[in-house]
Amino acid sequence: MVKTEKEQHQDLLKQSVQHLESRGFIDIKADMEGFESPKSFIVKRTGNPVTPDITATKDGLKYVFDLSLKSEAPTLLKSKWLFLDTLSRMRSNRFRIITFKGHYKFTDSLLAELNLGNKEPIKIT
Repeated sequence: MVKTEKEQHQDLLKQSVQHLESRGFIDIKADMEGFESPKSFIVKRTGNPVTPDITATKDGLKYVFDLSLKSEAPTLLKSKWLFLDTLSRMRSNRFRIITFKGHYKFTDSLLAELNLGNKEPIKIT
């Protein structure tokens, strides 16, 4: 999710955290009130900070999650996903995308455009 949309979709972020907790994830950090914020990264080329929506640990592996919602700025979302995917691969972490009903087609089209078709988004209804 792009930073400007995080305030509007706090309820979906909370629902995602609850879903992950029910699946056995621990040490959850989310970019919302009541949770520790995940580590931000600065993209040298642009100087913009990139913060994953949620980070968590399960079975000794660190997972990075980003919410996929229909966005006014799909290019920002694409660059964020590419950055987080590359960073996760470098650090032997896992990168996953969480999406909601009504946003499945948008998510699938972005993943196809980015050639991240091997990523199966976590679908929450």
